[in-house]
Amino acid sequence: MSHSSVAAQFSLNAEQKAIRDLALKFAADQIAPDAIRWDHEKHFPRDVFRSAAQLGFGGIPIAEDVGGSALSRLEGVLIYDSLATACPCISGYFSVHNMVASAIDRFGSADQRQRWLPRMCAFELMGAICLTEPSSGSDAASLTTLAVRTADGYKLTGVKQFISGAGEAEVYLVMARTDGTGPRSISAFVVERGTPGLSFGPPEKKMGWNAQPTCQVILDEVCVPAENLLGAEGGGFKIAMSALDGGRLNIAACSLGGARSALNKAAAYMKERTAFGHPIADFQALQFRVADMATELEVSQTFLWRAASALDAGDANATVLCAMAKRYVTDAGFDIANQALQLFGGYGYLADYGIEKIVRDLRVHQILEGTNEIMRVIIARSVLGTPR
Repeated sequence: MSHSSVAAQFSLNAEQKAIRDLALKFAADQIAPDAIRWDHEKHFPRDVFRSAAQLGFGGIPIAEDVGGSALSRLEGVLIYDSLATACPCISGYFSVHNMVASAIDRFGSADQRQRWLPRMCAFELMGAICLTEPSSGSDAASLTTLAVRTADGYKLTGVKQFISGAGEAEVYLVMARTDGTGPRSISAFVVERGTPGLSFGPPEKKMGWNAQPTCQVILDEVCVPAENLLGAEGGGFKIAMSALDGGRLNIAACSLGGARSALNKAAAYMKERTAFGHPIADFQALQFRVADMATELEVSQTFLWRAASALDAGDANATVLCAMAKRYVTDAGFDIANQALQLFGGYGYLADYGIEKIVRDLRVHQILEGTNEIMRVIIARSVLGTPR
């Protein structure tokens, strides 16, 4: 590896800096002013997503022939990180939507790509991924939603749980069992909102991520035409796992941006807040805490960029590196935000300051896209060479 390629992993070129700055400005102008209100009112700001589509954020990794931005995974990480400085929840939905669009872009036929992706890139259609079920979360290969063949397609029956964007989204990427047991009998289908038999449970009451809806997706003998099968029959689990590699990077980036915002807020507060006649920023014990938080933030960013670069390069270890990045960065991000709340003292517990919202939003990042315990399983299997 040349010295220039090593340096590239730790610095951004002019175009990447411009992408990051564009996302930061959009976050500051169109998300940050209303983020706390959206959280309180449980408001899903569809108009903001439509505005973001004009910047190319509706199809971040999607090929240009269908309206996408064709950006790298590293450049996507920069966008999600930047958007999350204003609201990790809103940034998280950008990730969900782009995961669905990316799966269609990578595995869909020419007709499927033209059918859905131009409107998804414009945020005229919004996406949701339906993998988790009430009784199958971490063990995704044990899902029970069935897809029974019919004369002209499939009939889907089952329930999906914890689906981000459910009810609002128009395009649902549904994993269902077409034959037998195990991961090789799972297929992927695109189901459109309004299809007879597709319905949604009541909105879940959550600790955080309140600005995007989460509920069950209920499939009651939903008839799906054969042309809505994504990829080959039996290839759904591969599609889901491929999507999760990118999703894990994205959600780590959302944690990074949220933690960055929390640290910046805490540092500003420490310069203003006085105790015993001095700004609390003068107290060495608190300085040491901030130093550790800043170091964890930098380490998280450096490793996340490394994992994203590996996925871009098709590195054989990319899946494990994505799991490592997801585990490390989401744990570190929550810890940094939680410590920032502590530095605010009682004010950190009040909603008006926005710190408690960041803590609530980042907590779920340690669970979704594969729990951090499952990330450890993936990493350990790679190190020990144990069977899956």
